[in-house]
Amino acid sequence: MHHHIQLPAGKRVYFASDFHLGAPDMVRSRDRERKIVAWLNEVSKDAGHIFLVGDIFDFWFEYKEVIPKGYTRLLGKLAELRDNGIGISVFIGNHDMWMNGYFEDELDIPVYYEPQTYDIAGKQFYIGHGDGLGPGDHGYKMLKKVFRNPVCRWLFSLIHPSWGIGLANYFSRKSRTATGGEHEEKFLGEENEWLAVYSKDILKTTHYDYFIYGHRHLPLDLEVGPNSHYINLGDWLRYFTYAEFDGTTTTLKYVNQESRAK
Repeated sequence: MHHHIQLPAGKRVYFASDFHLGAPDMVRSRDRERKIVAWLNEVSKDAGHIFLVGDIFDFWFEYKEVIPKGYTRLLGKLAELRDNGIGISVFIGNHDMWMNGYFEDELDIPVYYEPQTYDIAGKQFYIGHGDGLGPGDHGYKMLKKVFRNPVCRWLFSLIHPSWGIGLANYFSRKSRTATGGEHEEKFLGEENEWLAVYSKDILKTTHYDYFIYGHRHLPLDLEVGPNSHYINLGDWLRYFTYAEFDGTTTTLKYVNQESRAK
């Protein structure tokens, strides 16, 4: 689906991903959550729209009447921003793919399971978390199909939340992506960056000014074609990065320079 977003004069669009709230433990997660809420407070001064591009949570599963404990500050802030008329869009990632209506019903925030395209102030955007896109990684692509299968989801829902969420959190925290492992943070060369390759393939038939992804945990801004950039949003485990579109240009930014130096 191709979406159109009007951007009033003086307003900006913000993109962030890979907060991984819940990892590596609730104490450090809560400190990170406060930083995220502070950032949302700051950008809300001129935000026309905010995109959260996957892995907001290190694990998320919605039972019929239960959601994971915690994240009160973030959820409350998102509700407040929506009540104040700021548009917000959420994309699921590989860690929080089991959303099931809570964001839509409670927060009035649409949730997307696949990449979406947008016309924003005349610029063309292709936006998605990035997991399972591009060449290779066939094992994960198969695993993703299993996790997204309604029967598998129903079977997991039969486990008591205390056991199910606890077990899933354990495995999420063990994963390399959740902890920002060394492999995830090395630039592999443009020809080996699978999301750059994927974007270039799309450009063979359709032009986009910006491809916006998360998942990679490495802030990147690569020119993948004439007047076309692939921007990876990094993460909030180490980099504290986001992207800002001012109506003309999209720029990758760091919350503070100190984070960039780490």
